[in-house]
Amino acid sequence: MVYSGSGLIGYGQLIIVKHNDNYLSAYGHNRSILVKEGDQVTKGQNIAEMGTANNGNPLLHFEIRRDGRPVDPLGLLPRR
Repeated sequence: MVYSGSGLIGYGQLIIVKHNDNYLSAYGHNRSILVKEGDQVTKGQNIAEMGTANNGNPLLHFEIRRDGRPVDPLGLLPRR
């Protein structure tokens, strides 16, 4: 994992996971972060607790970036 914290405005408590030299995933607006920078994370591991919007509804910002640019995650996520 390359970042965890609240230093980027607009994302609340944010986690950024580096998957390889090209891909990052970002998870924002977390209620609490369960990992820290430098941790190795594994598939299925809980890394945070989801936050809520001002109206109390669950809120999560999720994005995938390839070479620093956001991409549509649908083609990269497993099908169920």
